[in-house]
Amino acid sequence: MSPLAALSVSIAVLGAVWAYLALGPLAGFVLIWAGFIGWGCYFHSGKALSKTIIGTAYGALIGWIALLIIVHVAMPGLGTLWPAIVVGVTVFFLVIVASIDMLSVVPATVYGYAAIVAYSLHQPSVAPSTGPLQNLTAVSFANPLILLIVSMAIGALFGYASGQLADALTKKAQTAARAVQA
Repeated sequence: MSPLAALSVSIAVLGAVWAYLALGPLAGFVLIWAGFIGWGCYFHSGKALSKTIIGTAYGALIGWIALLIIVHVAMPGLGTLWPAIVVGVTVFFLVIVASIDMLSVVPATVYGYAAIVAYSLHQPSVAPSTGPLQNLTAVSFANPLILLIVSMAIGALFGYASGQLADALTKKAQTAARAVQA
C-alpha cells in the first residue's frame, strides 16, 4: 500500500471514530470541526505533536484574551476601531513568540486564535446574553477556551494516531510485497 493510500485509509477510519465520539458520547465536550483543525495542524506542523497542541492552545488563549478585552473594556467612542486595535495588539503577541521552540509553528497559533474567535463570534442563532461570549470565564466546557483547547488537542492526538496507523499499514504492505518476491 502506498503511503498516501495508507494515510487515506487511516484518516478515513479514525475520522469516522472521531465523528462518532464528537457527535455522540463527547458531544458538548468537543467540537468536531475544531478537532479536525488540530488534526490538520498536526500534519501541517510536520508531525510535531507537542508544538501543535501547545501552539493551538496558545493561539486560543491569546484569542480568548482579545475577546475578554473587547467584551469587558468599553470604548464606545472608538466604535469598531477598538476591536481592531485589540486584534492588532494581540496578534502581535501571537506571532512574536515564534522564536520560542514550542511556539515556533505560527500556523498552529493562528489556527487556535481563529478557532476561538470564530466560535465565539459566529453564533447567529444564540442570544447574545447566553452565547459563548457570556461564558468566557466559566469553569466548564461552555467556556470557549476550554472547549477549543480540548477539541484541538484531541484532534492533534488523532492526527498522531492516523500517522502511526498509516506508517504501520505501509510497512505491512512492504513486508507482504517482499515476502511475495522471495
